[in-house]
Amino acid sequence: MNDRLKALADAGVSIWLDDLSRQRLASGSLRALIEDKHVVGVTTNPTIFAKAISDADAYADVVGRLAAQGVSTDEAIRVITTDDVRDAADLFKPIYDDTDGQDGRVSIEVEPGFARETQKTIDQAKELWAIVGRENVFIKIPATKEGLPAITATLAAGISVNVTLIFSLERYKAVVDAFLSGLEQAIENGHDVTKLASVASFFVSRVDTEIDKRLVAIGTDEALALKGRAAVANARLAFEAYEEIFASDRWREIETAGAKPQRPLWASTGVKDPSYSPTLYVDQLVTAGVVNTMPEATIKAVEEHSEVTGDTVRGDYDADRKVIADLEQLGISYDEVVQLLEDEGVAKFDASWSELQDTVTAALKGAAK
Repeated sequence: MNDRLKALADAGVSIWLDDLSRQRLASGSLRALIEDKHVVGVTTNPTIFAKAISDADAYADVVGRLAAQGVSTDEAIRVITTDDVRDAADLFKPIYDDTDGQDGRVSIEVEPGFARETQKTIDQAKELWAIVGRENVFIKIPATKEGLPAITATLAAGISVNVTLIFSLERYKAVVDAFLSGLEQAIENGHDVTKLASVASFFVSRVDTEIDKRLVAIGTDEALALKGRAAVANARLAFEAYEEIFASDRWREIETAGAKPQRPLWASTGVKDPSYSPTLYVDQLVTAGVVNTMPEATIKAVEEHSEVTGDTVRGDYDADRKVIADLEQLGISYDEVVQLLEDEGVAKFDASWSELQDTVTAALKGAAK
């Protein structure tokens, strides 16, 4: 085992891979990451599947079979993605069992087009859960305002949820409230909450990408000194909120039924600015009880460069608050930035879904010739 990755895992950070494909499953590369790199879970999204399915060779057999059956593009996408997620879930099942359901999880997302439609999100969450048929799967639901009641309803139905596209502290707190309400209802509905789990995916690097652009435009020494600091400060303040909420009387009552906390998950942890350390959003967000889902390039960077020196999240939340306050003083609105990032995030996933549809449509037509 690699010392740096082991040190990160020993510090209480669950290392998940932000990628999945048939090629990874068939070649054994995913198994190798589990065995050699401390990877204990997988996240997916429409962008990942669009890229994966563009590899025609890996999916030739299943596309040929589906084309012969005359299925629609959306039906083909459903079969391909749920097959991959099911097989990955089976691969991770021993980890799921060994960690009492904390890790060994594989995520699959509802269609991005439903991000603003509560009932369609709930319906598809239930459908995906049933199709995959594995208890170590997470259904990913975006943390839009319309997504919040869908999160509650999905958990209330006994379905584990990965809440995605969280950018703001206010929305994060609303997500945790939706989680708590979902568990309360699940208990009332007679579900075994010891098997019910959730993570809250707080997006990191995109915050710096947007804010750094504005800081450069301002161009003063004061502004430039804040580059690369907003995203980590934002994530740390989310963890402060996590600590407070999961020390509340409301949580303690839910916990008596055997429920587990909704763990924070650091997402979008690949560095976008090449001038930053490739492990910035790993090294600066180390604390026990979190997940960091990384593209393989970031896992390799951690393996080669990261130095885990202890907890880098807890301890100085006032300094993190000052970063946000200093940005406001410069005229950079936190609320405006995080809303923009949510809107862009939904739009990007929607565009990736359209790309995925085009790719699969072309593949089906090619196989039918």
